[in-house]
Parts: sequence; structure tokens; C-alpha cells
Amino acid sequence: MLSPLDQRRARGHNRPMTGVDGIEALSFEDALKRLEQIVHKLETGEAGLEESLTLYATGDALRAHCEAKLAAAQARIEQIQLGAGGQPQGTKPFDAG
Repeated sequence: MLSPLDQRRARGHNRPMTGVDGIEALSFEDALKRLEQIVHKLETGEAGLEESLTLYATGDALRAHCEAKLAAAQARIEQIQLGAGGQPQGTKPFDAG
């Protein structure tokens, strides 16, 4: 008998059933809080194997969501440009390079 994940994959769905629906709507803080709860549950061994696999996949989706939120925030940061006299003359987009 196939597991629910294998059944879903057999039907052509590549995304595992992990409860990741709605993650896109979470704020960075809420996603990070959920991720911390998952890590705690995995580290303490409170979950069985199947639940651990589901939690891991959900945690991975939360991690990716948090990284995307941070990248978007970093792209919005502006640096103040100073003129020759040390006075602010404007801003330029943040350059991570």
C-alpha cells in the first residue's frame, strides 16, 4: 500500500502533503516562530517518523519563505550617499555585493 505522499506523487503532484499551504501569507516573524516550534519538536523526539518527515518538509518550506522575505527586505534597504563635505546627498539601493 502506498503512503499518502507516494499516492500524491503517483497522481503527478510533486509537492508533499506537509501543511505548507498558507505559508506564503505568513509574516517573517510568524514563519520563524513556526519554524522554531518545528525544530524544537524534531530535536526533542516528540514526533514519530512519519510526522517528523512531514514536519521536516514544512520546516524546509518555512525556511525558504523566511529567506525570501529577508532577500526582499534587503533589496529595499537604501544606503545614504554622502557628498564631499560629509553631508547626505541622496540614497542609492543597497548593494549586497
